[in-house]
Amino acid sequence: MLWALLRRYVRPYRSLLAAVAALQVVSTLASLYLPTVNAAIIDDGVAKGDTGRIIDLGGVMLGVTALQVLCSVAAVFFGSRAAMSFGRDLRSAIFHHVTTFSAAETARFGAPTLLTRTTNDVGQIQQLLQLTCTMLVTAPIMSVGGIAMAVHQDAGLSWLLLVSVPVLALANYTIIRRLMPVYRRLQGVIDGINRVMRDQLSGIRVIRAFSREPVERARFAEANDALAGTAIEGGRWQALMLPVTTLVINVSSVALIWFGGLRIDAGHVQVGSLIAFLAYFMQILMAVLMATFLLVLFPRASVCAERVTEVLDTSPAITSPEHPQQPRAHTGEITLQNATFSYPGADRPVLQDVSFTAQAGTTTAVVGSTGSGKSTLLSLICRLYDVTAGAVRVDGVDVRDRDTEELWSTIGLVPQRGYLFTGTVAENLSYGAAPGQVLTDDDMWEALRVAAADDFVRAHPDGLQMPVAQGGINFSGGQRQRLAIARAVIRRPAIYLFDDAFSALDVHTDARVRDALRAVSSGATVLIVSQRISTVTDADQIVVVDDGRIVGVGTHDTLLADCPTYAEFVESQSVGAGDRR
Repeated sequence: MLWALLRRYVRPYRSLLAAVAALQVVSTLASLYLPTVNAAIIDDGVAKGDTGRIIDLGGVMLGVTALQVLCSVAAVFFGSRAAMSFGRDLRSAIFHHVTTFSAAETARFGAPTLLTRTTNDVGQIQQLLQLTCTMLVTAPIMSVGGIAMAVHQDAGLSWLLLVSVPVLALANYTIIRRLMPVYRRLQGVIDGINRVMRDQLSGIRVIRAFSREPVERARFAEANDALAGTAIEGGRWQALMLPVTTLVINVSSVALIWFGGLRIDAGHVQVGSLIAFLAYFMQILMAVLMATFLLVLFPRASVCAERVTEVLDTSPAITSPEHPQQPRAHTGEITLQNATFSYPGADRPVLQDVSFTAQAGTTTAVVGSTGSGKSTLLSLICRLYDVTAGAVRVDGVDVRDRDTEELWSTIGLVPQRGYLFTGTVAENLSYGAAPGQVLTDDDMWEALRVAAADDFVRAHPDGLQMPVAQGGINFSGGQRQRLAIARAVIRRPAIYLFDDAFSALDVHTDARVRDALRAVSSGATVLIVSQRISTVTDADQIVVVDDGRIVGVGTHDTLLADCPTYAEFVESQSVGAGDRR
C-alpha cells in the first residue's frame, strides 16, 4: 500500500525527484572519487616528498569536495520540496474525501482517528519520502561503487566485505521484523489518547460539574501509559540498531587495519591504498547504515499508509447519482412514503413505515418521546442517511435521485446541537449563505433579528465581528441556538428543518423567534422537532411518532381528541407545569 500511495501522489513531482536523483548520483560519485585522490596524495606526494604533486591533487580534492557540497545541498532542497508538496496533496486528498463521508462513515472511523491519519500518519509517510530522496539513491551507488573502488585498491582485503556487510544487514533485518507490529500498535494507541483528550476538552464543564477530575486523570493516565509503553517497546528495539551497527563497523575496521598492516609488511599494498580501502570500507558500511535507517522508518510509514489508504478507499454510502433528476419546481414539498430506516447492526428499525406529506408554505411539527426517531427522520429528509426501505421525496423527486449539493442548497438545517465555528459572528453567518450569494451587513442583522440574536450581538463592541470560540463555548446554549437559527435563515431556503432548535430558549424568546420566522418563511416548508407543546400548537400539521412509527397526524385540537399518545404528551407537560405552580 505504501508504494501504491507514493506512486499515486508523487507523480506530479517526478521531475523534481529526477533532478534529486541526478544530483545525488553526482554527489555520490564525487564522494567515491575523494579517497582515490587522497591515496594518490599519500603515495605520490607525501611518500616521495613531491610538494607540487600534493598541491595539484589538493586542488583537485577541493574542487571535487565543492561539487559534492553543492549537489548535496541542491538535492536536499529539491527533495524536501517534493516531500512537502506530497504531504500537502495527500492531506488535501484525505480532507476532501472525508468531507464526502456520510454520517455512517464518519461514525465508523471517529473524529480522533481521522485527525491522526490526516496529520500524524501523513507526516510519517512524508518523512520517509524526504529521507528516501536523499538516501535511496546514495546508498546503492555508494555500496556498489565503494565495493568496486575498494577491490580496485586491494582485492586481497575484499573478503572482509563478504563477512561484514551480510552480518550488518542480517542483524538490522531481524530488528526491523520486530518493529513492524510494534509500530502498528503505536498508531492505534495514538488514536486512543487523542480520543480521550478530545472527550475531556469537549466535556470539561461536565467533568468539573460532577467533580470527576480524578477519574479523568486516571483515564488519561491509562491511555498515556499505553502510548508510552508501546513507544518504549519500539524504542528498545530501535536502540539496538546503532550499537549493533557501530560494533560491526568498529570490529571490521580493526580487522581491516590488522590484515592491511600484514599486507603492507608483505609489500602487497601501499599505505595510501590501505587508507583509501579503509575509507571505501567505511563508506560501504555507512551506506548499509543509511539503508538501515530507512528501514527503521519503513515499518511505521507502511502502517500509516495502510491507515491512510483505508480512509481513501472508503466509498461514501451517500453520493450523487450519475444522472441526477431535477424537480419541475422548487417549492419545498416533502413526502415520506413507507420510509423505514435501520442503523447498521441494529436489531430493529429506528423508523418503520413512516408516511406523511409536508406541503409548501406550511409548518409541520414532529413530536414524540425521547428515542422515538424524530431526529433520524430529519436526517433522512436532508439525506444524511438513506432509507433502507420506502422513499423520501422532495418536490416529487426521490432524494436519492437528486444531486446532493443541489438538495442541500434548498435546505436550512438547525441541528439539535447548534455548533459554531471558530471565528466571528459574521463568518459563522456566512456559512449559511447560498452558493453565489453576497451577504451584506444588513442581511446579517436581519437574520439576527429574526433569530432574536441581534440584541446581544449589538451589545458587544465588535458587533458582527464579535469573536466566536471553538464550538461557540463563549456563548450560552440559547445564544448558540439563536445564532444557528440565524445562519439557516440567512439563505432563505425552500425548506427549514429545526431539530429541537428551540429547547434552550425561554417561552417568551421562543414565541418571538417563531413569530419572526413565520413572516420570513411564509412560502417555505417548515419542519420542527420539539419536546415543548407551546412550540408546536400553532403548527398546520403535527406528526406524532412513537417507537419509530407514526401514531397520529393532524392539528393540535384533532390530535387531542383522536390520539391518546399525543393527549398523554400534552397532559404530562400540563401536570409538570401545575406541579411547578
